[in-house]
Amino acid sequence: MENIRQTVKRVWGYDALLPLQEEAIGAVLARRDSIVILPTGGGKSLCYQAPAAAMGKLAVVVSPLIALMKDQVDGLTTAGVPAAFLNSSLTTDERRLVEANVARGRYHLLYVAPERLVLPPCLRLLKQAGVAFFAIDEAHCISQWGHDFRPEYRQLKVVREDFPDVAIHAFTATATPRVRADIATELALREPEILVGSFDRPNLVYRVRRRTDRLQQVTEALERHRGTAGIIYCIRRAEVDQLTDALRRRGYRAVAYHAGLADAERRRAQDDFIAERADVVVATVAFGMGIDRSDVRYVIHAGMPKSIEHYQQEAGRAGRDGLPSECLLLYSGGDFGLWRSILMAEGLPAPGALPKLSEMYNYCQGAACRHRFLVNYFGQAYRTDTCGACDICLGEVAVEDGSATLARQILACVTEMGERFGADYVTDVLRGAETARIARMRHSRLDTYGVLRQYPKATVRNWIEQLEGQEYLARGEGEYPTLDVTAQGHRILRGEDAAPLLRTVGRPSREAPSRLARQAVSPGLGRTNDEDLFETLRVLRRTMAQERGIPPYLIFSDASLREMARERPTTEDAFLQIRGVGQRKLQDLGQRFLACIRKHGDGSAGDTSPAPSIARSSTKRD
Repeated sequence: MENIRQTVKRVWGYDALLPLQEEAIGAVLARRDSIVILPTGGGKSLCYQAPAAAMGKLAVVVSPLIALMKDQVDGLTTAGVPAAFLNSSLTTDERRLVEANVARGRYHLLYVAPERLVLPPCLRLLKQAGVAFFAIDEAHCISQWGHDFRPEYRQLKVVREDFPDVAIHAFTATATPRVRADIATELALREPEILVGSFDRPNLVYRVRRRTDRLQQVTEALERHRGTAGIIYCIRRAEVDQLTDALRRRGYRAVAYHAGLADAERRRAQDDFIAERADVVVATVAFGMGIDRSDVRYVIHAGMPKSIEHYQQEAGRAGRDGLPSECLLLYSGGDFGLWRSILMAEGLPAPGALPKLSEMYNYCQGAACRHRFLVNYFGQAYRTDTCGACDICLGEVAVEDGSATLARQILACVTEMGERFGADYVTDVLRGAETARIARMRHSRLDTYGVLRQYPKATVRNWIEQLEGQEYLARGEGEYPTLDVTAQGHRILRGEDAAPLLRTVGRPSREAPSRLARQAVSPGLGRTNDEDLFETLRVLRRTMAQERGIPPYLIFSDASLREMARERPTTEDAFLQIRGVGQRKLQDLGQRFLACIRKHGDGSAGDTSPAPSIARSSTKRD
């Protein structure tokens, strides 16, 4: 393990491993099968990259994402680790060169798409070259109980059949116990070591708001993070296009991404976001899995996701560098019905799809700590009384005064009307609206008519949705769904239970939102007082990335730049002490960053001009 630590420091510039990384690497070194579940930002990649680099032998990484393969390989070659990929993006000559170098033992890591790996020519090549171990990334894709099942992953059984003596390691960010068992079965793992990291991301601040004005709520969040990178998720393609156009008209550098766009448009949007030519990408869930950008400061869901697993993965794309970041979810009761109709239209929903949708809706409606809810959902205990990093614990959302009485009045109204009317009509009756329909139905004579007339319509409608989310009310099927009082709801009416109703009482601050979110950041990675130097270093990073044709985050992360801005290293030895600076990066990048820091200290501008001649890292270099 000491060799591993030395390699991690020399190549990646890290002084220590993150929780569970050492155990995961230990399983690789012991040649024991494993299943490793680490949340996004938990350092999964290092678990197989570090042992491959330390052993100097070929490790095969199975990934379904072409864009992610290229970024991973570019990052490895920038750090001095020989790596390559085999996928459909290569020309015939490029593929033959990579295959020849594999046969010659030139690479330590080879990234392969699952459908290519199982082809006989690829299996023969790997047998000839000799494989130290296999790493299956996004392993949840193999399970029909997972949130992103991919049939091509089921073919990976051939790996065990053709390489019976080679260890297989499965990696994923989200997997319930049922999915873990499915992964082990489908990959034919032998007594795998199962390592499950904490699902808590304390540097993320979770907020949930009922969607009232999508554009206004989104732009308010963007203003809290002006000039930083973020992702906005929408349910439908039309919403993506509309929101992108609206944000552009307001001066935001926004791009759209969804499956309805041409391949070239999607590729351009993704490239613009990665290269920092765009700050905001508005997308459907088609976007994200191939993005490894670490400095995403916010993720906004402009519509409810269809499962907690999807939400955990999508929201988890914020703050991968450990710095405080925001996850805002905007929802409405209509989102539940929209997803249900989408799932039904696609045919028979996958097992558990509808219950997962209900669990997601419960999260939106809940009054419990968001961190606690997510951690408990994945089968772990949350031992902190208050997270200090969600809208509930920050006091932005509170329980409505007189919730018990309000809930009884709403449920009583539904009962009085024979459970034959929908939420909008019930709202009108409760508020004492004077409509022709109410007069015709004689509902103005009900005891509950007008009992909530002092509250705005949107507020009463929101309370009804909350009672649905807490399963005190249920919505019937059909074109005009009616409200029914559930068995739990009747407990409220009998005074045997109480339902908390929430209201928003505070507005988020632009500043880092919580004490615990700041504490979650590794020492030295918080905001620096010298924002000018940080911004100068960002410009230099972008310039050098353009010269090399790679994403800026592969040069250095925001966390590394902030530490540079605070510590201001002016010698090579001091620069090596910055987290994320390895020997190769010191050699290739250090002088220009050091010159920038020195000149800033002298009061002059940093050197962000292109170097006269810089060789681009290549996946095909001998």
